[in-house]
Amino acid sequence: MPFNVIVCRDFDHMSEIAAHIVIEDVKDKLNQKDRYTLGLATGNSPTGLYKHLAKAANAGEFDSSKIQSFNLDEYVGLPGKNAQQRALHPESYSYFMVQKLFSLLKKNFKVTNVPWGTLIDQKKLVAELEANPDDWEEQGKDKGKAIVIKQDARSDYLRWVREEILDAYCEKINSSGGIDLHVVGVGERGHIAFHESGIPFAGNKMLLVKLDENTINNAVKDGHFPDKEHSPLYAISMGVELVYEAKTIVLLANGDRKTEPIADSLLEKPSDSVPISFSQNYSRDGGNMIYVLDKVAGKRVLENASKIKAKGIDIEDISSQSASRKVEDLLF
Repeated sequence: MPFNVIVCRDFDHMSEIAAHIVIEDVKDKLNQKDRYTLGLATGNSPTGLYKHLAKAANAGEFDSSKIQSFNLDEYVGLPGKNAQQRALHPESYSYFMVQKLFSLLKKNFKVTNVPWGTLIDQKKLVAELEANPDDWEEQGKDKGKAIVIKQDARSDYLRWVREEILDAYCEKINSSGGIDLHVVGVGERGHIAFHESGIPFAGNKMLLVKLDENTINNAVKDGHFPDKEHSPLYAISMGVELVYEAKTIVLLANGDRKTEPIADSLLEKPSDSVPISFSQNYSRDGGNMIYVLDKVAGKRVLENASKIKAKGIDIEDISSQSASRKVEDLLF
């Protein structure tokens, strides 16, 4: 299927165009079946889209009670005495989704799912990893590392993490029929969720990721957590391999921190050093890949438009056009 890149004026324009794409897909699919599965991301990039999505649902453009959702990731080790307290912590991604989307809906989604990182006791996880070094291996070339727990791990707790937290989330997505459309953002190193730069694509559908020291220290420095002892040291995340099983992916990027990884993901050969470069493989294999960028994030894309178009990637610069332009008038 075509690989479409749409360059918008600013964050608001990007959000409205991306929301049109999502809403039209939801409406189209719900005309054909009675359930829609939506993949969701946290972070600033999709927040404007979520406002438009909730507004459309509340206006009756589609029935939000027919939607089930799966989020990309969640922390392990949030402060709290139990899973419920951890899930309700202001820094949890579960809490983020309530604030930015779920609470805006008049009619709730049928089911919402966030990876079950809050069920894991971080102290016990660390103890079991230290006590059973042969039960797991570390993967990754950069600072963030994937902790791959072996299927035959001797530790009951580590096997439970693999089977009931990681594998079970993947299985739940598969049993739902897969994700119709996944909304994703992109990190400054070209990563999606906690699939960090350097973590291999293959064999990592659901990840247990050890956060790098810089990420942990910055979270404390920025006031998200009081100290390292009360900070998440790990996270649960969909890997690129699982994310790109969705039928359609809408990737959002805004701001100058995204300019380089976005361009690299289109100009260079796919590599795990830039996880979103997997978009090229996904499109080649029949996936419906759509980048929606603001003009800043799309700067190098436009500068290298001829090279990118030569790879069969369509680019449309609508940054000077009205945000009210209908999605049907775009590339697809």
